[in-house]
Amino acid sequence: MTAAGALGGVLALTALGGTSNAATSGNGTGSPPASQPPVVRTAAQDASDARIGITPVQGTHGVGVNDPVSVTVRAGKLTRVTMTAVATGAEIPGTLSADGTSWRPNGPLQKATVYQVAAEAQDAKGRPASENATITTVSPANDFIGHLSPMDGSTVGVGMPVEVAFDRAVADEAAVQSEIQVSSSSGQRVVGHWLDDGRLDFRPENYWQPGSTVTVRLTHQGIRKTVTFRIGRSQVSTVDARAKTMTVVRDGRTIRTLPVSSGSPEHPTYNGQMVISQKFGQIHMNGASVGLLKKDGKPAYDIGDVPHSMRLTDSGTFVHGNYWAADSVFGRVDTSHGCVGLKDVKGGGDAEQPAAWFFAHSMTGDVVVVKNSADTKALAPDNGLSDWNMPWSEWVSGRSAG
Repeated sequence: MTAAGALGGVLALTALGGTSNAATSGNGTGSPPASQPPVVRTAAQDASDARIGITPVQGTHGVGVNDPVSVTVRAGKLTRVTMTAVATGAEIPGTLSADGTSWRPNGPLQKATVYQVAAEAQDAKGRPASENATITTVSPANDFIGHLSPMDGSTVGVGMPVEVAFDRAVADEAAVQSEIQVSSSSGQRVVGHWLDDGRLDFRPENYWQPGSTVTVRLTHQGIRKTVTFRIGRSQVSTVDARAKTMTVVRDGRTIRTLPVSSGSPEHPTYNGQMVISQKFGQIHMNGASVGLLKKDGKPAYDIGDVPHSMRLTDSGTFVHGNYWAADSVFGRVDTSHGCVGLKDVKGGGDAEQPAAWFFAHSMTGDVVVVKNSADTKALAPDNGLSDWNMPWSEWVSGRSAG
């Protein structure tokens, strides 16, 4: 990254609904260890042959407004493609090719805008596949863009930090931070911390107070911008990897305990406090996206339709539905590559399943705590919205080491 001045022009804030750099594939409970019963391995056999490609790729910044944006599919046909501006929810018109193998927007994009592309396809046997990508277009000349999360007017869980992710490295961090003030109607002290030279997060010492309103004020060269969002009810769900349960606590009261299957001994789930940053009704998970490959070089798992998926880390940890494991797995055997799996059905259409229930009762910003996992690596605060894993004394120092 090239160093930039304090602002290099106008600091324009694009409001996001979630994180700006989330990938679409995760280290979920794809192909489990060979020691598990054959029924657990049916997902790999049922995987769709359809392969969706989105250009530019997930997380690309600086996309030109006239640069080619496309969705293509191999060994299948596209059934649905949507492209929306994250801040406004406006859908971008596009055209699907006559043979159903490609899609493109009808016109140029807007500058300094974050777009979410969601694509669905089917192979010749009708098996579904899906893919998602978030891209950001180039800012006007001399602008220095900060992408702000959460979105103005949104309601989020008590664990949602304020994140400002910049397009370029910030040289004068103090100057930039002095022009961003974050406060809460609860009176909690809110402090900013630079997780790296392009990301500034704000949070209080403890989770936000339920029902409070958080206000973000930006002042630069006489131009003022205000973003507000509301904190909803408190929900903190604790996954006990040893007991293989997840206890959901709403406003201090346990509302349900669910059996889970978390990371296998070879791929244990992170311990620590994580925050739901994105929710997907269905998502494609492929081991290659997180470097998990078999000895023959093929992905360790490839599941095109993982239901009720909620992202916990940028490195690919999710809470999600699992329809390919035997009922006896949940609460008894850890089979995943690091995710937390809940019992579900293919297609996610049964509202009575544990995964469907948890998805319906969760929002972005809710906290998921994992304890008693065999994992010994510390969860980095900048891995997703894992800010709460940094001690307050270190947080108020203002800058992460390195």
